[in-house]
Amino acid sequence: MPLEILVTMVLVGIIVIAILLHFTGWSAPVLMTRETASKAWSRHDPDSRILDARPSANGHAALIDTDKGLGLVWCFGADTIARPLAECSLVDQAQGLRIRFADFATPSVLLRLSDKEREDWRSQILAASRSPQPPAATEQREQREQREQTHA
Repeated sequence: MPLEILVTMVLVGIIVIAILLHFTGWSAPVLMTRETASKAWSRHDPDSRILDARPSANGHAALIDTDKGLGLVWCFGADTIARPLAECSLVDQAQGLRIRFADFATPSVLLRLSDKEREDWRSQILAASRSPQPPAATEQREQREQREQTHA
């Protein structure tokens, strides 16, 4: 069989499969409910015990409270991704909240949240990620300077 015909058959086959998957609903994003978020977390981290699952209003993400700490499950196409929120950083965006994970292999995620929901999630994530760690060197220096100014 000539190469041109083989390449054409492969490309047409891939396109037809993609169209069939799309129109049959297999490519639809997962909508997070308490149950689907819990199942997704259990699939990614079967050793943790889930205490609570709080899906976002649009159903594209959920905060998962486990015995190991707070985590996040979000939609990635027709699949889900789950990561713990320990030592993550939060950045406000016009559309919601961007989370940058401590794991360099995990890209940041933009959660589309309302203003109220963004503040609720921010406070929950920050409260859960606070750990009794010594302050950074710059914080120690600032605290020392403040003490010196008050004593002077």
